[in-house]
Amino acid sequence: MDSIRHTGDYMKITMNDENILSIAQLKSFLSGVGTISFNINKRGNENKQEMYDWVGNLLSKVRYFSLKKKEKGIVVSYVQSITDLSKSHIKKLIKRKKKYGKLRLSEIKKNTFPTRYDTSDIARLIETDNAHGRISGPATKRILQREYLEFKRQEFEMISHISISHLYNIRKSKRQYQSQILFIEKTQAVNRNIGERRKPQTNGKPGFLRVDSVHQGDWDKEKGVYHINLVDEETQWEIVGCVEGISEYFMTPLLEELLARFPFEILGFHSDNGSEYINCVVAKLLKKLLIDQTKSRARRTNDNGLVECKNGAVVRKHMGYVYIHKKYAREINFFYRENMDEYLNFHRPCGFARSRTDDKGKITKIYDKYLTPYEKLQTILDWQKYLKSGINENHLNKESRKLSDNQSAEKMQKAKSKLFKNFTR
Repeated sequence: MDSIRHTGDYMKITMNDENILSIAQLKSFLSGVGTISFNINKRGNENKQEMYDWVGNLLSKVRYFSLKKKEKGIVVSYVQSITDLSKSHIKKLIKRKKKYGKLRLSEIKKNTFPTRYDTSDIARLIETDNAHGRISGPATKRILQREYLEFKRQEFEMISHISISHLYNIRKSKRQYQSQILFIEKTQAVNRNIGERRKPQTNGKPGFLRVDSVHQGDWDKEKGVYHINLVDEETQWEIVGCVEGISEYFMTPLLEELLARFPFEILGFHSDNGSEYINCVVAKLLKKLLIDQTKSRARRTNDNGLVECKNGAVVRKHMGYVYIHKKYAREINFFYRENMDEYLNFHRPCGFARSRTDDKGKITKIYDKYLTPYEKLQTILDWQKYLKSGINENHLNKESRKLSDNQSAEKMQKAKSKLFKNFTR
């Protein structure tokens, strides 16, 4: 660096880097500079043209276009540290150098709108926002109008005529507004300390449930019934219930019933972030039953994929998409308990995947094993120890042998037809 001299209200830096001839010297310079930056002043077309000439001469001296990719990055970093230009701006200059051979200022004059609100007007807006905590645009405009019209403050005359859309535009300005405002507070996301945000690990044990809700449509602004679907991750044992609404008043007794309908002890309860599950009442219920509550993670769409598939393959397949009035929730829940529980878990085979990794490391899921949930439960080592008290292997065997698969399906279909005949809009 040769000299630093002051001219008027700005400082101009004159560079003397003729001794820098190689990429290694540039790299050494950057490592020595550290966090210090040298800015070539860009004020005025004359100074800007000098900066462009310096960048163009540097690119020619180091033969930029014949360098390797990593070496080009060093040159860009060097120019960035000296000129304080953004990397995208430097890349545009490089493209212009390659296309035209020289870097010259554009002679095209852009049309600009006259500035209506000067710094004093924006200062009045900042004053108002600081005083009121930056409220909504319409409310802020009304305050500006009242300051001028009601309280006769002449300095608010111009800013009182601002449009609401332009008021928001000024608030986005970093140089005029955000650098002067006392605070910029964004809306805080709701943070509930209920349930741990992680994927549960079953370790080959039954009792880790995936839970989701299925809404049965709207009719004339009235909500239909809600189906609550609980699926065990390891065995795919599935229990479905129906409820009039997803408020705590309806959900708490239903969840107690659904959890009691599983033959084995429940160890985990995993749901999405819906308020019907992430609330103090459900958390208290699960804590009383010593059940670990977890919830899906952000940007992990497959965290609750198992129950999402069951929503379509079971609930939507049998109940459809048409609106069902919430007064039928109790009848539907009775149908689930008396017919679907037996059919789904003792007579409907489910696919269980195994993973295969090819030579390139790609993992493929292969579904070549189909078992009923009860058959899958029996494949777990010492599976009887996971059963609830009062339920044993003989009891479950008796349930599974009561009807054949087809007989159970026919019984379920007859009960479903009878149920649907009772539905009226």
